[in-house]
Amino acid sequence: MNTRQATACRPYLFMNFFDSTLPEIQLVGAVQTPYNLSIATARTCYSSQGIITPQEVSKDEKSRLLRDKIAVSTREAGHLTTRQHAHFVFALSRISRSFIWEFLHSHPFYNSEQVSQRYVKVRGGNFTIPKFDPKDKHIYEQTLGLQMEAYEKLIRLLLPAVSSEYYRIFPNRNKEDRWQKVIQKKAYEIARYVLPIATHAYLYHTVSALTLLRYWRAAQREDASEELKYVVGRMVEEVLKIDPDFEKELSHSERSEESQRTLQRDPSPSAQDDRSQNDHAKEFAQTFDSELRSGGVKFSRLIDYPKNTEQTLARAVRSVFAKNHYELSDEEAIDLVLNPALNRSLGDTLNMMTLSDLSRALCHVHFTFQKKLSHTADSQNQRHRMTPASRPKLEFHYFGEPDVVYPKLILHVAQAKKLFDDVVEQTVYSVNDLLKKGNSFEKVHYLLPNAWAVRFEESGDLMNWHHKWKLRTCYNAQEEIFYASVEELLQVEKEFPLLARHIKAPCYLRKEAGITPYCPEGDRYCGVPVWKFPLEQYERLI
Repeated sequence: MNTRQATACRPYLFMNFFDSTLPEIQLVGAVQTPYNLSIATARTCYSSQGIITPQEVSKDEKSRLLRDKIAVSTREAGHLTTRQHAHFVFALSRISRSFIWEFLHSHPFYNSEQVSQRYVKVRGGNFTIPKFDPKDKHIYEQTLGLQMEAYEKLIRLLLPAVSSEYYRIFPNRNKEDRWQKVIQKKAYEIARYVLPIATHAYLYHTVSALTLLRYWRAAQREDASEELKYVVGRMVEEVLKIDPDFEKELSHSERSEESQRTLQRDPSPSAQDDRSQNDHAKEFAQTFDSELRSGGVKFSRLIDYPKNTEQTLARAVRSVFAKNHYELSDEEAIDLVLNPALNRSLGDTLNMMTLSDLSRALCHVHFTFQKKLSHTADSQNQRHRMTPASRPKLEFHYFGEPDVVYPKLILHVAQAKKLFDDVVEQTVYSVNDLLKKGNSFEKVHYLLPNAWAVRFEESGDLMNWHHKWKLRTCYNAQEEIFYASVEELLQVEKEFPLLARHIKAPCYLRKEAGITPYCPEGDRYCGVPVWKFPLEQYERLI
């Protein structure tokens, strides 16, 4: 690595935050000359001689001077699509679940394939451990050990209940040993709620050159975490190895204007009143939860939508076909786009809706929901990037008491619930103790369990809600997201019955579209003929 590269990355390579093994970042696939490619695409826009190649923009000194001038001018003017052609595929290991949720998956412009805690058993020792003084490190590691031990115990405690429910659904599978692995995975899925968000994950993460530049800018913010600084710094270093010219894009990165007034958590009473940050956070959580309950829901409450939703959608459908109202009524138009028997693309697992003239009419109506999920459920929920959410800064939501979401099976097994509650209480005690000793929330928060409650608002248009609801009302979907999706659909159905009557699990859509088999999951079939059920009867334990 040359001097320029070292200078660009130095703040992120020699930080003193982790006591655990550092995250590992490898560039495993890339366009080899991203800088040249971005300028070649820019010059092609104004070329009368056809395509300008990356080789042409750097063939001699005159070409390179023009290249660098165009790079500066397009970047500073905000003409950024030229940076989207080059992509980088990173293999990331020893990345905390917290960082993935807080940053890597908090925006729409990426692709990831990540090891699943639902289906892969977690092994001990794979946790992010920040630097503490020896006594505080002992508290932190002792809590990690307690959580890991509880995870193993929960698996054993939950297995009988999982087995009983599984063989109730599949009585003919009772004598086949191969189904034991499926049952064990169901137990892993629930037991993981007690694991800390410090737990490591490994994943492939693909971003464009533009997104990497945005990552770099985000790493300059005052509120950027140390894990963010380190991981992004290493990603940039890997790219500079294949294209040193890419540093020219970084040298002009300005400090982000966001968060210039850095908010910090202060547990002491404020100047305005005698209540602490914990008191304010607890009041917020109680108010939020009360609003959910007032809507008769547990996970998701419909809080905003256009009043003319059905009429707007019908109008958009008529515009596609140049039909007047007397030729195609509102009900007929909505049925045309949302009834899978008429719009068979709705049953296509390839999700062709964005390429369908008819289905794109769904983009014109919009819904916003107030939601509460566990951290682990929202980590999966946020992968639906086209229904974006304003996710919280956990530091300001923490109020020093257990604040978790229970999976149904934990509540179903008394011993499991007691163990779970005991460990959560001990975890919160440890977090509070470490905070009182002067440790930063950034360090201590890694101990929070997967079950920790996350409160936020989520919005999207009907085309993307349709895609999400179709996938997440499947009985194989993550439990909380499944029930949130059912709650959302029932509320939409109450307000707009024409919209929701044909939005159900994928097996229902495929049946109505005449596509067989109805269930696209193969050996993962849930065992329940969900396509026969009305939405209000969607119910499951595992």
